[in-house]
This record gives sequence, C-alpha cells and structure tokens, in this order.
Amino acid sequence: MLHVRDKILDFIDFFHPPFRKIMPIKTFRYAACGGANVVFGNVIVYTAIYHLVKNQDVVNMGLFAFKPYNFALTISSIFTFCVGFILNKYVVFTTSNLKARVQLFRYFLAFLFSYSLNYLLLNKVFIEGLHLHPVLAQGITVVIVTAVSYLTQMHFTFKVKKDPDDITQLPE
Repeated sequence: MLHVRDKILDFIDFFHPPFRKIMPIKTFRYAACGGANVVFGNVIVYTAIYHLVKNQDVVNMGLFAFKPYNFALTISSIFTFCVGFILNKYVVFTTSNLKARVQLFRYFLAFLFSYSLNYLLLNKVFIEGLHLHPVLAQGITVVIVTAVSYLTQMHFTFKVKKDPDDITQLPE
C-alpha cells in the first residue's frame, strides 16, 4: 500500500505549486482526492450502474427494491464511501493516531452528516427556500459541504489524539 500511496502523493503534489500561496498541501490533497472520488464514484460509477439497470421498473434486491436511479445512487455512494475513507486515511490524514475502526466509524458518521447537510442545503434551503436554480444551488452546496467535511475529517474523524503520557503536550 505504501508504494501506491507514494505514487498518488507524487502525482497530486506535482500539481500543488501554483496553488501553494492559497492552499496548504494537506488541503490540496484533500481537494484532489475528493475531486477524484466524485468524478469516479458520483459520475462514472453512477452512470455505469444506472445504464445497466435503467430499463427496469424496479431493481429488486430481496429486502429492498429500488428505482434505477436510487439503486445507482446507493451503489455509487457505497463506492465513494469506501474509496473516500481509504484516500483520506492513507493519503490525506496520515498523522492520525486513532485506531482504524474508530476512524471508520467516525468517517461513517461524518458521511451521514455530510449527506444530510447536502440534502438540507440543496433541497430545503437553496431550491425550495431561496428558489435558486438547481445547478447554482448545487454549486453553492458543494462548496459549503466540502468545507464542513474537510473540517470534520481533520478535527473529528482523523484527528491526532494527544498522548496522555507525553508531558511535552500538557499545558504549562
């Protein structure tokens, strides 16, 4: 995994210099990984799955039945959740000393929070409340949710827990 991580970092970091004055490397890596995850998961995977099932009235999965677009959304969300966690853990927030299972659980909570915030802002605030055009509303929502998600990942999901035995980290 380390070799793959190094290749990903080399690739991302190559594009950072023009943004150095406006964005720290960690933020740039987060944006690059998140952007790639959106393109591959929310665009490519969603589109591919949707085209596989679009001619069905309902996609029956036993306990659950989905409309084709909801089935594609569910599969692409599972994909982006998994890929997003791996990229954030191994590429962006590598200094976190929390256990992986704690990070995964917190990532899931942050994922649900971001998804809910996205829904609330997009549908209830910007489209239904302020009557903005859906494309403009989505653009504004993406900026807000991305900023909140970054702060959540940095300060909650992948935070660095202080070692209680390290007296150099105790307040004076």
